[in-house]
This record gives sequence, C-alpha cells and structure tokens, in this order.
Amino acid sequence: MQGMLQPHTFKDKTIIITGGGTGLGKSMGKYLLELGANLVITSRKMDVLEKSAAELSDATGGKVLPVACDIRKYEEIENVLRQTEATFGAVHGVLNNAAGNFISPTERLSHRAFDIVVDIVLKGTYYMTLAAGKHWIAKKQPGVFLNIVTTYAWTGSGYVVPSACGKAGVLALTRSLAVEWAKFNIRSNAIAPGPFPTEGAWSRLLPGDLVKKFDPTERVPLKRVGDHQELANLAAYLLSDFSAYINGEVITIDGGEWLRSGGEFSHLEAIPSSMWDMLEKSRGK
Repeated sequence: MQGMLQPHTFKDKTIIITGGGTGLGKSMGKYLLELGANLVITSRKMDVLEKSAAELSDATGGKVLPVACDIRKYEEIENVLRQTEATFGAVHGVLNNAAGNFISPTERLSHRAFDIVVDIVLKGTYYMTLAAGKHWIAKKQPGVFLNIVTTYAWTGSGYVVPSACGKAGVLALTRSLAVEWAKFNIRSNAIAPGPFPTEGAWSRLLPGDLVKKFDPTERVPLKRVGDHQELANLAAYLLSDFSAYINGEVITIDGGEWLRSGGEFSHLEAIPSSMWDMLEKSRGK
C-alpha cells in the first residue's frame, strides 16, 4: 500500500478538492501533497478545514489552502477560484469529491431531503465544473476534472435514490464534457469506489445494531475493503499527465463488488418497517 507515482509528479501544480477536509478527500489530498502539489481543500466548516490543513501540511511539508465553500452556491465557488489564483497563481485540476447521502425508503423522504442530496452531489459538481471550466477556457489553459461517483450511478440502487440520481448525473456530465471540452485540452474522468471505510462512515448511515449486520467484505469477492492509498494512487494517476490519453472514462475500484451484486443498498429490502422507524428516530428526522 505505497504511493506509485514519481515524487515530483505534481510539482508546481495546484489541485482543488471539494470535501477535502475529511475522509477520502483528505486521504487523496495527502498523497497529492506528497507528490509535490499545492492543495486547496473546501467544505462548509472552516474549523474542520483549518485543522485538516494544519495536519496535512505538518505531515507532508506541502502547502494547503483551506477555503470555506458551500458548493451549492456558485458565488462561493468563484471565490474559491479567486483565492486559489491569488495564493498559487493557477488551478490545474479539480477533484469533485463532496457528497451527501441518506439511506431510507424513498417514500419516507421529504422533497427537501431529496433536494439536499441532489443539490450537493449534482448541482455542486456542475457548479464547480462550470466555474473552473469557464476559467480555463478563458485563459486558454489545460485542465483536468476527476469526479467521484458510485457504481450505482449506472446500476441504480434502492434506498439511496437521491444519491443514485445525483451520481448518474455526474457520470453523464463527466462523459459529455470529455467530448465537448477536449478541444480546449480539458479532460474529464471519474472514479467509482467501492467500500473504503472512513471514521464513522457506516455508523452515520446505518446506526445501531444494523451497522454490525452490514459487513461490506461479505459483498466483495476479494473479501476485504479498500485501503485509502489504493484510491489515492488511482486518483493521482488520473489527475496527472501520465493519464493524458484517458478521457471520459469511469474506473471502478471495488474489488469486484458491483459485478457480484449490483445495486449496493438494494438488499435493504430485508429491513422491516419497524426498524426504519427506529433509524429515523436515531437520525432525529
């Protein structure tokens, strides 16, 4: 589980990661810093960003700029680009990683809950993509987008319908702009990760005893979850010039999970209505 690229692969390159202060975004950012990148991390919580920026900088010696941003607000994304240019001079890549999700029967969701997920996943991604893309095109500068999707972006999945809708839109955006913006030397690719546990991830989605029953390794043919470095290696490669001929592709990294059982959460039909009631109460919904 070691880094696979040359140490100075991202020397003098600046990468923006949405949702970069925690979880997989933070892990991918750490590896980019180790490869010489300047890093910009965004989320809505500045205190979390500042803490993560300090940790990442101390661990790697790299430069990290934290910028608070609600990616559902276009003007805040434009501010991220302005601050990035003011600090580092240019933006070379964008990793659209920010996301949100509810696990619930769809009929139990309010339209507001649906909007929250779709707005973060889809609107946030196309806002960031549109702003950065226009920026690069105006400056006649090459750029690369890397979008984090899921395997149920193409299979669909019960019980995560807002997320499935949003991620399917992101996948369509990735493939569409790969064609349209190639003439500007702007590439777009995506990664569909399988289970890569982060601190508290499953317990937030599946509270109580249910999290103990949901063992992702039982669904993965390789019988293990992913290591964060494995995902970071793939992300760094797709953001780097080593992948210059890869465009419009989505690469799955899930140990064969979706091939074995598409629709990652569809098996939750086994949960009785009474347990859904308990889950809603535990979320405070």
